[in-house]
Amino acid sequence: MENQKNYFHLHLISDSTGETLIAAGRAAAAQFQSAHALEHVYPLIRNRKQLAQVMEAVDGAPGIVLYTIVDRELADIIDAGCKEMGLPCVSVLEPIIDLFQSYLGTASRRRSGAQHVMDADYFARIDALNFTMDHDDGQLPADFDDADVVLVGISRTSKTPTSIYLANRGIRTANIPIVPGVPLPERLLEATKPLVVGLIATADRISQVRQHRVLGTTQGFHGDDYTDRASISEELKYARSLCSRNNWPMIDVTRRSIEETAAAIVALRPRLR
Repeated sequence: MENQKNYFHLHLISDSTGETLIAAGRAAAAQFQSAHALEHVYPLIRNRKQLAQVMEAVDGAPGIVLYTIVDRELADIIDAGCKEMGLPCVSVLEPIIDLFQSYLGTASRRRSGAQHVMDADYFARIDALNFTMDHDDGQLPADFDDADVVLVGISRTSKTPTSIYLANRGIRTANIPIVPGVPLPERLLEATKPLVVGLIATADRISQVRQHRVLGTTQGFHGDDYTDRASISEELKYARSLCSRNNWPMIDVTRRSIEETAAAIVALRPRLR
């Protein structure tokens, strides 16, 4: 009974997609291992009628309320409603907006969904995502010099999800599997623009992940050796030697989340330019 988790309702109210709010809520909830958040997400809440339905739902399942509502009138309704219900509520963006206003000496525009405007940065992210999907798992090697980042590593070192995460930040990313006995594309070795990063992990970790995944179709794999730790150790040894020979930095992803790996790669870019 001591290990039984407590559950609580977490209401996330946003005037946009709710992505910022969800990330903030989950980051906070993750600090409390004994409690599990039951998320209720209410995106695109921009008028009184929509908000009234939300507050009714909150009243039916009391819990913590977080919101990103830039319209001051709607924000006041949330604050007053939560106070009346005796529930804690926090405007996630308000303290940050106040800080920016104080430092910059100017008022914010209070525009809903401003971070999702289809400007040049938005289209750059779409372009990066298209490029990344087209260059997954070693595809279209002739275009590697058009990449910002190329990830190399043996199977199950999180190359694809890390590539997609970087693409969502506007970084054109390709990835290539390292397979002993299969040479890397010459166009990669000749490329001068991209930052090439090797992803590695412990043999135990990779074996564990492979045991829970369906065997891929990348050439050079043999089912009998795919999850064998000794074979994986040889693959890793080959990958390390390849990266060292080409002066490519390596990142151990064993205990890193995709976000942490991506942050480490982003940090490498200006340092190696």
